[in-house]
Amino acid sequence: MGRLGTGLSRIGAILALGWLLVPGALAEAGSDYVGLYAELLADYTQSVDAEVGTRVDYRGLRDEPRWPVLLGELATVEPARLGGRQEQIAFWINAYNIFAIDLVVRHSPVASIRDIGSFFRSVWKREAGSLGVRAYSLDEIEHDILRPMKEPRIHGAIVCASISCPNLARVPYRAPTLDAQLDASIRAWLARPEKGLAVDPGAGELKLSRIFKWFAQDFGGRKGVLAFVERYAPGADARWLRENRQEVDVSYFKYNWGLNE
Repeated sequence: MGRLGTGLSRIGAILALGWLLVPGALAEAGSDYVGLYAELLADYTQSVDAEVGTRVDYRGLRDEPRWPVLLGELATVEPARLGGRQEQIAFWINAYNIFAIDLVVRHSPVASIRDIGSFFRSVWKREAGSLGVRAYSLDEIEHDILRPMKEPRIHGAIVCASISCPNLARVPYRAPTLDAQLDASIRAWLARPEKGLAVDPGAGELKLSRIFKWFAQDFGGRKGVLAFVERYAPGADARWLRENRQEVDVSYFKYNWGLNE
């Protein structure tokens, strides 16, 4: 991870920002925010073999001129003009993740995204970013837009800037590849025995992310949760669950709200 590597790339970012300010250019720019988001993910995130899974360089992004350009391009997207279900899900996951990152970037330094909120108004209900003609909160994107689409795999894709969240995907979600990407995100999350899924065959215990407790109804209740995690769990764990699903005791990891940095 690092800051913008060369003077040439800095100039390119500035020129891109200037182009966005040309009348008539905004609509076209908004449709291609994904390309710039992909660049920034590649430059400012890192996959690690640790609970966090993906680290984000928030300090680097704070001084990165391409970051406000990305937010400007994203803001030109008109959600009402999105295409089918796959495009909508991919877009709203990307928007949630970008806005969560930006909240931390704008309020740094903080130890947790929850520090950005207050007793009277949590960070989840604060305005996180603008799309089209109005602002959205993280709560609105998650609970009012994404969850009603009845796609439980979103819970392995939206990342609220915390260690115990699923690993942040290091590429944007896209409609043509959405199913494969969601599957990969769930598998990467459940492969982390510190926060996703862990089995103790001797004790007959299954430990899961607390997300499966908070949103059990999205998976169809306890039976649905067990069927879901069996489908995406690493091979040995999946086989054990298949053989012991009826008797397994389920518990949940403590949630670590520290920044995924």
